[in-house]
Amino acid sequence: MKAHLLSALTLALLAGAVGAADAADTPAAAIGTPAAAAPRSGIAIENMDPAVRAQDDFFVSLNGKWLAHTAIPSDRSSWGAFEKLDDDTKPQLRAIIERAAAEAGGHAASGSDAQRIGDFYASFMDEARLERLGLEPLKEELERIDAVQDRRDLPALIAHFNRYGMGAPYAFGVHQDNKDSTKYVADIGQSGLGLPDRDYYLKKDDAKLAKILAQYERHIEKMLTLADNATPAADAKAIVALETALARAQWTQVQLRDPVKAYNKVALDKLNALTPGHDWAGYLADTGLAGKVDYVIVAQPSYLKGVAALLAKTPLAVWKAYFQWHLLHDSAPYLSKAFVDENFAMFHTALREVSEMEPRWKRGVNATDGALGESLGKLYVEAHFPAERKARMEALVKNLLAAYQGSIATLDWMSPATKKQAQAKLAKFTTKIGYPSKWRDYAELEVRRDDLLGNAMRSAEFAYQHELAKLGKPIDRAEWGMTPQTVNAYYNPEMNEIVFPAAILQPPFFDAEADDAVNYGGIGAVIGHEISHGFDDQGAQYDGDGNLRDWWSKADHQQFAAKSQMLVKQYSAFSPVKGYFVNGELTLGENIADNSGIAIAYKAYKLSLGGKAAPVIDGLTGDQRFYMGFAQVWRSKVREAQQIVYLKSDPHAPDQFRANGTVRNQPGFYDAFGVKPGDKMYLPPKERVQMW
Repeated sequence: MKAHLLSALTLALLAGAVGAADAADTPAAAIGTPAAAAPRSGIAIENMDPAVRAQDDFFVSLNGKWLAHTAIPSDRSSWGAFEKLDDDTKPQLRAIIERAAAEAGGHAASGSDAQRIGDFYASFMDEARLERLGLEPLKEELERIDAVQDRRDLPALIAHFNRYGMGAPYAFGVHQDNKDSTKYVADIGQSGLGLPDRDYYLKKDDAKLAKILAQYERHIEKMLTLADNATPAADAKAIVALETALARAQWTQVQLRDPVKAYNKVALDKLNALTPGHDWAGYLADTGLAGKVDYVIVAQPSYLKGVAALLAKTPLAVWKAYFQWHLLHDSAPYLSKAFVDENFAMFHTALREVSEMEPRWKRGVNATDGALGESLGKLYVEAHFPAERKARMEALVKNLLAAYQGSIATLDWMSPATKKQAQAKLAKFTTKIGYPSKWRDYAELEVRRDDLLGNAMRSAEFAYQHELAKLGKPIDRAEWGMTPQTVNAYYNPEMNEIVFPAAILQPPFFDAEADDAVNYGGIGAVIGHEISHGFDDQGAQYDGDGNLRDWWSKADHQQFAAKSQMLVKQYSAFSPVKGYFVNGELTLGENIADNSGIAIAYKAYKLSLGGKAAPVIDGLTGDQRFYMGFAQVWRSKVREAQQIVYLKSDPHAPDQFRANGTVRNQPGFYDAFGVKPGDKMYLPPKERVQMW
């Protein structure tokens, strides 16, 4: 069978491709060494479709058999490399948690990590208790809403909901001041919708979105009925009308991407001028912001003005119903089966076409992970992250940074003065791999074995206080924004850092036993992607210290904008669902990072060869394995309804276009696979976008 596949590859996939092994581009600059002799290719040849030419559809060519024979699990809205790794991690976390639960039920010390982890999970798994309690866990919160008798009390209620991370018209977060990265600041911004994006409320001519909105109204009615609301149908209708008004006032996803327009520094005593009649003093006192900051960053001033108007003119009874609904929605996973099932029916089945709920143990793992992520992460790393994996990643990152340095130096569209500042920013990058150097202390978090909703709310309050406590203190540069068990990676422009959690450092992203080519195409492109975010249309507006500052010349801006608009045009033509297209403006930053990341990873791969020829493995050259390693990372299937959610709210392009849309801009891809005019993957050289 293997020989048959390779024969088919030779005839169909590799037709016209380069037959000889690659030579390094810059042998004198080599800073790494190839993997051990006769390594595995790391390419999942069994997933390939020999009937589809790489030159016509690279994504399907590499993943066609997988696409044909893989069903999305009934409890998932999408399935691919990311989801599979996440799913593989769940049993590992479950084993850690259940050991802790056994200890917590026996001899674990009160207040220990094991006690908190074990008791949180045990409280989630005690379904019988939740059925007995019914709505009782929400009694105090429902009474709090019912007690509001004056609209002047609404800012205090919003502050309370912010404290517990529950839906409210606006919320605040704590982060570095974009224009003074040595300080933490509070940022107040738009929030408060139950559906994923404003388009679900406003696009009345879209039948699919209109259907979801109608189902949403019926769902709210059912949830209010479960909560013994006296007028559930009328309240549901009023809530949807209120959220529609909020949606109309909100900024679009594309508008939200502009960090300059979102930076509006407002002194606390000037907030009332922005929204006359709104009790900001009460809000600031109840959130705990008062006395900790002199100013806040208002992300969307026009939205806050709209909210103030709605708070003034919308009947108090409607606002109370709105808060009751959001309390029910956010609490549903921690209540009895009736609430869990109804919540699932709307937000998983109706919205995302998922027919089956995840097993309760998986939901329990997710909830425990969300509450005690770094406590769990510490145990996960000890059990599942070998030290040598981190060391090899460090070498990969070093090569990628060196390749980026060389690429900036040779850019033909950037001025020398701007190149100098770009190099200065690159030199200040911080890299974090695997896990934090300092673990979060959860000692102040009370977890009880018999109080699931209380545990969830205290966890939210704990996280809230952790953020609030940052104000007025030095920047904590050791802090992580993801846990080690997260299958993802990120770039933070304010910290100017790239972060790679332990869980993503596994096949197909990183295969410690495979040849370097597939790893540079996989995790190498991920590394390059995150580095590139420092130089995408958003990240490039920050300097090496994390400050929002224009360090570009006017001519450089014009050149960059021209290349960016070419990418916008390319990706806006892609349509994963009939009648729906990728938003090239929304996905621009990620598309820049994808295209730049793979270009830099390719250069780094060449450096890693140290002037030697890459081996031919499984009949594939090093360059071919590099691009194949990239494309196999993006193998995925997505339910149509979920794809629409992504198109409306996700800044990433659909996975098939992250593969095909990226490689067709890369000169090395054309050489590796002999792509020529007439091939479907072909783009004329003048239409190819090469940025970094």
